[in-house]
Amino acid sequence: MHLFLGIDGGGTGCRAAVADASGHVLGLGQAGPANIASDLIGARDNILAATRTALAMAGGGDLAGLAAGLGLAGANAAGMADALRRALPFARIRVETDGIAAVKGALGARDGIVGALGTGSVFAAQVGGVIRQIGGWGLVLGDEGSGAGLGRALLREVLRAAEGFRAPTPLLQAVLAEHGGVEGVIAFSLAARPVEFAALAPRIVGADDPAARDLLAAAVEDVARSIAVLQTNPPLPVTCIGGLGAVYAERLTDRWTIAPPQGSALDGALMLAREA
Repeated sequence: MHLFLGIDGGGTGCRAAVADASGHVLGLGQAGPANIASDLIGARDNILAATRTALAMAGGGDLAGLAAGLGLAGANAAGMADALRRALPFARIRVETDGIAAVKGALGARDGIVGALGTGSVFAAQVGGVIRQIGGWGLVLGDEGSGAGLGRALLREVLRAAEGFRAPTPLLQAVLAEHGGVEGVIAFSLAARPVEFAALAPRIVGADDPAARDLLAAAVEDVARSIAVLQTNPPLPVTCIGGLGAVYAERLTDRWTIAPPQGSALDGALMLAREA
């Protein structure tokens, strides 16, 4: 029996699905982060761990017999996708960004815009089957509206308040104290991975704190600008997915038609596998 493997991997975790030729999912697995730009070897190991779990649930089989579609954070970094292909044992491999997999899963064949907002962020539009992606540059250069971006913005405001550029708020004072002062915030920023910045995002979302409200409002505008770049006339419906998708969808209903996703990024990865 010919089997297809879908992998959805980002800065927080990696999910795998093994399906048969009819599209029926036979097994699922999950493992740790799979951002191939920030940690290629760790991502490879997590992809294989999730795959083995899914394959075992599917009844077993040979990794080398799988046709794989991988939607991964960091796949747009130069050379990373090719390096990963060489490191994996699968029979056929198609590697795309997690944004491409998210669009395919969320929209299927329909036209629309997808904002994938989790640890990182990426945006894409599909019109007539053609996908245009923007963003997905990672935390240093982008990730607008993402959990990691929110966490970074919070720490920046903590430092600005400590230096007197803005009034301190209970949230900013608490975060400063938890990190042991300005030096602790700086030390954290130098060593933290995107997922660790993203762990601060829940302190902002839904918080009744002036700084939290300001930060979330600014993030909503960042997301809206990205969507606006992709919009057409007449406007396309917008689908927000990922851990923060519902947060932004709720705040964008007065600007565009918000449509629910048809499927997940893992569904999109299985579609890539069939195209491999």
